[in-house]
Amino acid sequence: MDALPSIGVVVLTMGTRPEGLDASLRSVLAQEGVHVDVVVVGNGWIPAGLPDDVRGVALPRNVGIPAGRNAGVPHVAGELLFFLDDDAWLPDLRFLATLAARFGSDPLLGLVQPRVEDPTGLPAPRRWVPRLRVGDPHEPGPATALWEGAVMMRRSVFEAIDGWADEFFYAHEGIDLVWRVWDAGYVPWYAADLVVHHPVIDPARHDVYYRLNARNRVWLARRNLPVVLEPLYVGTWVGMTLLRVRDREALGAWFGGLREGIAERPIGRRRMKWRTVWAMTKAGRPPVI
Repeated sequence: MDALPSIGVVVLTMGTRPEGLDASLRSVLAQEGVHVDVVVVGNGWIPAGLPDDVRGVALPRNVGIPAGRNAGVPHVAGELLFFLDDDAWLPDLRFLATLAARFGSDPLLGLVQPRVEDPTGLPAPRRWVPRLRVGDPHEPGPATALWEGAVMMRRSVFEAIDGWADEFFYAHEGIDLVWRVWDAGYVPWYAADLVVHHPVIDPARHDVYYRLNARNRVWLARRNLPVVLEPLYVGTWVGMTLLRVRDREALGAWFGGLREGIAERPIGRRRMKWRTVWAMTKAGRPPVI
């Protein structure tokens, strides 16, 4: 009999949603047809009250979302990694087994994001569908962006691209990850037939949100794009922000982040290959938008 697929599961939490964390963990531990190795990363929190089969890793301070996820990876075994937020859970008992089978049958599959549904039936925000033209959320296809709350990827790909971008802290770390998966020669995929549950929550729009949003747009370009494309990408987002945002304080915070991104060079630059630019363009989103 073949051994069950082994999946390392990293659940990130700050300890502020105990009921959500419990639902997330129980949905993972109930999975059939796989072996799961689960760790809870407490981002500035000492994990407590965990199920017997789950280990905790305490970070002394909140290091941000991408660095928190990275911190959990060395503590789990498995050729596949699954990142899950503490407010998302898996309604299908064979969710992980189905994903593992797809990775086993397609050697070029590098990363998968499932379809996200609010359990109460609220309409899904556009940002939950990882492509420029959302269209029908039930239609699968290549992913050119990412909703980061439930993501599976090969450990070998994770290691090859150096994981999540630690210094981003919050905002656009998913796009950075997807771009690097493309550039490593793999396909990130939106599996619209597989569902994860997550409540619709409007992200808070505050000064830090606008600042990091802008700073990380610049860092995303500077970490990944050919130099000639950097100003095109940043310029596109300057124009879109001026069209979308009318609040003067919000714009001030956004342009402050823009200046910060220009003044501070991000670490880990890897210039994207031109064949990657072409592959993403064919997938529906050239990396200048």
